[in-house]
Amino acid sequence: MSSSDPKTENLDSQSRINEAPPSEELGDSSTVWKDPVESGSPNEESDPPKGGGDAEEEEEEGECGFCLFMKGGGCKESFTAWEVCVEEAEKNKEDIVTKCMEITSTLKKCMDAHSDYYQPILAAEKAAEQQVRKELEADKEKVEEISEEELAARKQAQG
Repeated sequence: MSSSDPKTENLDSQSRINEAPPSEELGDSSTVWKDPVESGSPNEESDPPKGGGDAEEEEEEGECGFCLFMKGGGCKESFTAWEVCVEEAEKNKEDIVTKCMEITSTLKKCMDAHSDYYQPILAAEKAAEQQVRKELEADKEKVEEISEEELAARKQAQG
């Protein structure tokens, strides 16, 4: 058979017409997740550039994903204040927990108030707390077992 058969050519060209062009097969770019900081989302506060601006832009570009996420929600101010507190405590070799307790509490309350946005962080924090509780309980049980064994050994040694 020859490849110039009109029936097969027609079917072949129709199947190509029904196929999506390669660029469309990859997905619509409007469905791609965009960074709220870079996309200028309504949650992002717009601050006018300060001073040189370039150094600040470079600093923000180098920020971790967690920091960008935290600043992308409704708790940007609280998170920034917490960051400053932690940096000061580290610089002055102070205890971060003691120094930043009030600011951390404010940030946590803000995140709870904006739980729709911060849910992934709140869920991870809750899971970590539960894990720590389990580990503390396991450690406490081990200490109690050792104490009981130690007590039994002392009693046996005495008599």
